[in-house]
Amino acid sequence: MAAEIKSDKVDKVISLCVRRGILFPNSEIYGSFAGFFDYGPVGVELKRNVEASWWKRFVQEREDVVGMDGAIITHPAVWKASGHVDAFADLLVECTKCKGRYRADHLLESVLGVQVDGLPPEKIKADMEEKKIVCPKCKGSLAPARAFNLMFKTFVGAAEDESSQAFLRPETAQLIFADFKAVMLASRKVPPFGIAQVGKSFRNEISPRNFVFRCREFSQMEVEYFVPPRLLDSCRYFEAAKGKKIQVLTAADQEKNAPQSKTTAGDARDKKIIGTQWHAYWLAECVDWFEGIGIAPENLRLRQHTKSELSHYSSETWDVEYLYPWGWKELTGVANRGDFDLKQHSKFSGKDLSYFDQETKQKLVPHVIEPSFGVERAVFTLLLEAFEEKKEKGTDGKEEVKTVLRLHPAIAPVKAGVFPLMKKDGLAEKAREVFEMLRGDFVCEYDEGGSVGKRYARMDEIGTPYCVTVDYDSLEKNDVTVRDRDSAKQVRVPIAKLPNVLSALLGGTLAFEKAGAAVK
Repeated sequence: MAAEIKSDKVDKVISLCVRRGILFPNSEIYGSFAGFFDYGPVGVELKRNVEASWWKRFVQEREDVVGMDGAIITHPAVWKASGHVDAFADLLVECTKCKGRYRADHLLESVLGVQVDGLPPEKIKADMEEKKIVCPKCKGSLAPARAFNLMFKTFVGAAEDESSQAFLRPETAQLIFADFKAVMLASRKVPPFGIAQVGKSFRNEISPRNFVFRCREFSQMEVEYFVPPRLLDSCRYFEAAKGKKIQVLTAADQEKNAPQSKTTAGDARDKKIIGTQWHAYWLAECVDWFEGIGIAPENLRLRQHTKSELSHYSSETWDVEYLYPWGWKELTGVANRGDFDLKQHSKFSGKDLSYFDQETKQKLVPHVIEPSFGVERAVFTLLLEAFEEKKEKGTDGKEEVKTVLRLHPAIAPVKAGVFPLMKKDGLAEKAREVFEMLRGDFVCEYDEGGSVGKRYARMDEIGTPYCVTVDYDSLEKNDVTVRDRDSAKQVRVPIAKLPNVLSALLGGTLAFEKAGAAVK
């Protein structure tokens, strides 16, 4: 819950990530570059589960969305057409004394202790001068803020000159726009339909911070949903989504310093808080997916971009925000990009990216609603949400603090831990048999080190939902003890039924109390 977030929670989650091989700085033995991270054995499973859950929800379970996977390096004209070459920049300030470099809005935010989301560059520059902001390290004066382009440059081919200059992609969206016509024809889809992609993006952030919240290399999960202009307010799925409850902070609320309010997707559209049905629908879908993988509704809200912070391509943008320990910040963005991108690429490439609309008998350029997710930010948010510390008495009677990651079973890195009660008397061999039986269908971990209590604790702190213990009764009755992470309750389950029981528990179709005979 929001009220329970502690100030040191982030440090504890980061410590857990490093200690248990979830996420840690890249090439740390050499000192690391800021903003680059590696996933360890636990983290890579978590990341893949998040991506798989997203792909299943937004692509595989839908008839109107298809996937693609574009190249990381693409023709530089793509980024000229999109505006990234000329306008993809943050304000950089440099200390005249120690030469430290900072992102101006972040520095202003930390000094003033207020959020500056939405402030235009001119206002940020003016505030920096008015407040006489100095270098936080040496208190030296700062040079005037200047635009700093965030794209990483590289070269293609043997020459390293301007003619061979290219860029690592700063987003996955533009590849979808460039390939729109090819994917549409290959998939035999016509708008309204979407193209989805999961892949790496790169941004040369001035000041990466808050662990993986703002990185220089990260993965994105994006849908570009193409809608004929005449159908923007005619969403065929809206009836099913309009009852979704959401917290909303409008641009008008922000101007008046008013608090967010609770509403539904349907009411937000009816009252013209959200501009179109398709936009309201995709916002509801994003919120519903996050809630479905374990984020509490009270920790999510929709915040509308003010006019001053709207991107040049957007007529309306909303962020799905999460209540982080440092305040409400963007978790996912959903923008109405209009027809800007397809028209830009048509203009710069000379290729026609319109389609023939059978109903109007005209060639049309569709508008685009874009739900855009950052994988690292989603993973970090899920870890913050799931992290919990509980106090228990140890075997010596002293109070111990234990960590539990209450991750949703769908995204938990390890689905089951398998233990022998003891390593002797054939228990380890029997436990190995159970482990080998399960590992074909589930990501499992075998552990025979230390006491069973310590093994439970190791599984709890990486979010494993269930633990299976082979004991002396197992040798006689051919059953096992299954322990639930969140309640610590235990049931006995026949080994022959164990795969089906675990599958039902993980899928949410079986209550734990009904999974087997209760262990007192």
